[in-house]
Amino acid sequence: MTDAPDGRPKPADRWRQWGIRGLNVTRDASVRGWRWWARTWDRVVASLQDEAPVGPGADPTPSGPLVEQRDAPRLIAVPARGYVYSFYIRATFAWSSQASLRSEVLSWYVRYFQPNAIHRLTRLAADAARDLAPNRAGDLEVALQRALADDPIWRYKRGEVVITCQPDASVRLDERIMPALQPHIDRLVKLEYQFDEQLRQARYAEELSRRWAEILAQHANVTGDQDFADARDHMLTAQKDATRWINELLHHRSKHPTDPIPSPFIPPQQTRPAPDTPPS
Repeated sequence: MTDAPDGRPKPADRWRQWGIRGLNVTRDASVRGWRWWARTWDRVVASLQDEAPVGPGADPTPSGPLVEQRDAPRLIAVPARGYVYSFYIRATFAWSSQASLRSEVLSWYVRYFQPNAIHRLTRLAADAARDLAPNRAGDLEVALQRALADDPIWRYKRGEVVITCQPDASVRLDERIMPALQPHIDRLVKLEYQFDEQLRQARYAEELSRRWAEILAQHANVTGDQDFADARDHMLTAQKDATRWINELLHHRSKHPTDPIPSPFIPPQQTRPAPDTPPS
């Protein structure tokens, strides 16, 4: 091929050069595009993998399945007997999976399944609260914990992924009923204090009588003095009275926990004052 008389390439040569240049540009752009697509694809695959790719600076993978704990966004209200007052339940859910999911993948499943778990817990609580008076929040919590213990792990499945949930719940009273319960609770606190004080005195008297009886028994065996023997018998009797007093206190509390302690419960070694005798 020869150039034209003015030194420029012939038209056919120019078309050939442009074609070669275009092929080279297309090839370079294709290679750069493929490299970008390959890097992007690797990142997408890594984000969907069960485990993150391990690199030189990667943190050590924690052992065991990942667990995410979530609270219900608000207290769960279920009606008490009569449907006037309600119980309020604070619910917490511990989510996990046997597959080693990444945290963001597990969080997505938690957001997807948690409304189902809240609804299931609400149904359990409503069934247990339906026949309970509105002041029996403790009984509802015991019944709810028993129901959760019978089925402690809830399972949810989407596709091939299985997510497990372990619920926990605590119960609060309706604030509107607290003023009505306040005098009753104050009375129970007072009775509890009286019982503890009487029981402490009875146990102290029993322990003191036992120790004195042991000391007097040792001296009576050594000296053979009748006074020591009589004192020992008196302290043994006082110890038996204190033991009986303890048993009576415990029995009365188990049978009548809200009744005041009756007056016949008096400490041992204390006698009632003798009635005044008429002058002769």
